[in-house]
Amino acid sequence: MARYYRLDEANERLAELRPLLEKLLDDRNSVAELQLNIRDIRSNNGSADHAAEIGRIEDEMRVIVGRMKDAVDLVDEWGVALRDIGTGLIDFPALANGRPIWLCWRLGEGDIGWWHEADQGFDTRQRLTELV
Repeated sequence: MARYYRLDEANERLAELRPLLEKLLDDRNSVAELQLNIRDIRSNNGSADHAAEIGRIEDEMRVIVGRMKDAVDLVDEWGVALRDIGTGLIDFPALANGRPIWLCWRLGEGDIGWWHEADQGFDTRQRLTELV
């Protein structure tokens, strides 16, 4: 059976999700930067010293990606849908008058103030005050 969040439960979960999503975004950016470093090293016709440096960077990336996987797994365990790491966009499954909807939130917003139909996405979200 699917878990549905009440608005107050979803807002409480944000206390844990905000820092986790911020770290996930930082980690994603770190991986992108490390990938650029590897590309730059390789474009300079790497020597044995460069191979060791690339290996060190790849090890660092593996640690970060593992941490990212753990964060994504935790979000999934909570029954929250992670839509976009870059914006910290997440959806909480909820019910409105017995029909499934998504409570929609992203990094930088305060409490949850948006929703959209279960079969639609971010571009159709509406204010909670408009929920019927």
